[in-house]
Amino acid sequence: MSAPRLSRTTARRPAAAPVRVVHLGLGNFFRAHPCWYTGHAPDAAQWGIAAFTGTRSHPLVDELNEQDGLYTLVSRAGDADRFEVLGSLSRAHAAADHEAWLRYFEAPELSAVTITVTEAGYLRGADSRLDVGRPEVQADIRALRGDLTAPVRTAPARLVAGIAARRRAGAGPLALVPCDNTPGNGALAQRVTHDLAEFIDAGLARWLTDSVAVVTTMVDRITPRATPADVRTVRAATGFDDRCPVVSEPFHEWVLSGTFPAGRPRWEDAGATFTDDVTPYERRKLWLLNGAHSLLAYAGSIRGHRTVAGAVADETCRSWLEEWWAVASPHLGQPAADLAAYRAALAERFTNGRMHDRLDRIAADGSQKLPIRILPVLRAERAAGRVPAGATRVLAAWVCHLRGLGAPVSDARADEVVGLAAGPLGAAVRRVLSRLDPALGADAGVVTIVVDQCGQFVRQGR
Repeated sequence: MSAPRLSRTTARRPAAAPVRVVHLGLGNFFRAHPCWYTGHAPDAAQWGIAAFTGTRSHPLVDELNEQDGLYTLVSRAGDADRFEVLGSLSRAHAAADHEAWLRYFEAPELSAVTITVTEAGYLRGADSRLDVGRPEVQADIRALRGDLTAPVRTAPARLVAGIAARRRAGAGPLALVPCDNTPGNGALAQRVTHDLAEFIDAGLARWLTDSVAVVTTMVDRITPRATPADVRTVRAATGFDDRCPVVSEPFHEWVLSGTFPAGRPRWEDAGATFTDDVTPYERRKLWLLNGAHSLLAYAGSIRGHRTVAGAVADETCRSWLEEWWAVASPHLGQPAADLAAYRAALAERFTNGRMHDRLDRIAADGSQKLPIRILPVLRAERAAGRVPAGATRVLAAWVCHLRGLGAPVSDARADEVVGLAAGPLGAAVRRVLSRLDPALGADAGVVTIVVDQCGQFVRQGR
């Protein structure tokens, strides 16, 4: 007997909440994190979310709408799965539905816009400003100069188009809440949207500054891709045919700093932390968790592993992980006991073999990730006169990754960085390191140890 399709009718759930939050970047992490916190807020019935895909259409949009926005969150612990139907998503839209995007911004009841477009989606250049030399950015600038309602493709342009629509409608202020895993994500989102607005209309840029409050956040929840087996597991456990479940670890953390001029859900009652400074939480997570992830993604895949748990079970990879943590931890300036507890919790999360957190997924966009996950620690070590093998190893593994070892390359700058990594190893290392930071490429001590470590990886990769 077939299972009924999950919907608000079959699951006997109330009607979707009115949309007061718009999200850009409909994906698994968004559904496991901001949606979870919104759904668990005590005032969830007042806060529906309309979510849009980032750059393209996706079957997920139709599947979610057929299920009235409902889906099952599978919290995958080391011992068992827990199943929960989430209902905070009121409507899903494809990126091409630009008219709907603008209508939401024109509505006075819209209070916040959350974002998960990854580091690469902000399209910043080497100076951390909007990269206006990119053809897609130039195309969006031309489109918006001609017509502020014209369809656009990039995340900064879609945000600016929405903000322009809100200004025209006189709908009042709102909050912009980036949830991407990058330091100072609030300042980053503000910078690229303001840069683009300046190219379109100086008055719009001023309105953005005055009326859009940008919130800085730190997010943490490991969310691998769901598989067909997960769909079958959900059907067997819940009795519903759910075509778009989300699988996530039980752990979750959300830290926010900023104001919400038009209100927000009571996320703090669902466990979110509000603080004046996200930086200590941000650095701890970026260096200890995400830096470790990058190390395992490149070095672990070179050693033949496919998942985080598989890599951590390898004594060599685990020793490299501990070495990285030992180098990075002193630069966080936090109590040693607190950091030891955090590292122990990370080790437990990483060894959860039921998560199947794939290294090839984590390996994507190293050119965007390594400068914020690894380089701050390496620079601090060099300033102290040290060349730490624990920090250079991940750079060596990335160079080898670009040269064809381990996980396949998937990077927003692949056309550039793969070419830099080609040819004789010594020259390749200098070019790649210079791409990350010119000072690194000119640092003979760093280049020497990275070349040596690359040689070790080449031998292991064979």
